[in-house]
This record gives sequence, structure tokens and C-alpha cells, in this order.
Amino acid sequence: MNSFHKEITVSVDDLDDLNHVNNVRYVQWIQDISKEHWQASASSLMQDQVIWVVLSHHIEYKRAAVLNDPIKISTYIDSSSGAKSIRIVEMKHATTNKLLVKSSTEWCLLESKSYRPIRIPDNIKEIFL
Repeated sequence: MNSFHKEITVSVDDLDDLNHVNNVRYVQWIQDISKEHWQASASSLMQDQVIWVVLSHHIEYKRAAVLNDPIKISTYIDSSSGAKSIRIVEMKHATTNKLLVKSSTEWCLLESKSYRPIRIPDNIKEIFL
């Protein structure tokens, strides 16, 4: 399994009215690391030929993160079938290693010109699995 990681630090712009990371920000981070993993792993040709779109998100919020918390974000592809792929994203407090958020997102692969779903080719599966 090819996983991808990065660390971020919670800033004031990430907070909601309760001074916790806003749920919308977590969704943005899920999208960001997913895109970064794709861009870091897939060739330019692959990136020109296909695009990924979200079909659904399932997010479990386990603990709150607050200002200046260091967060380690990890992602990997759990499974792929047909045109669909399930991507897992976990966010942990980088110091305590406690789970903050876990998400499972169903993505669909589209041909970039027609926007029609296509089966995930083996060369793309091999990058992530």
C-alpha cells in the first residue's frame, strides 16, 4: 500500500466559534491531501488523461484540535473496483499520536475530456495498491 503523509499546524483561520478546527476545514484537508497524493504519484500523462471526483465522504470526528496543534495527515487507497476507489484519510495529533479524524471517501475516475466514468486501469492501481 502506497501511503502519503504530511504535517500541518492549526492556525487561527482553521478555527470555528468554539476555537476548535472547523469541520469544513477538515474536509478541505481531506481534499488537499488526496489531490497532493495523486499529483505526487501519477505521471503527468495520467493526470492529463483522467480526473477524480468525490461521490461521498464519511467522516468520524474523534477529538478536537486547537490552535497551534501539530497534525499528521496520512492517506492511502483502501480498495478499487470498476471506476470507483475508496481513499482513507487519518489525522492524528503529531505529538500524542491520538486520532483526531478518520475519513473514508469514495472517488470516481473520469476521462478528462468526456467526464465519463472509466474503469481504473492497472497502471493507476499499481501506483496506489
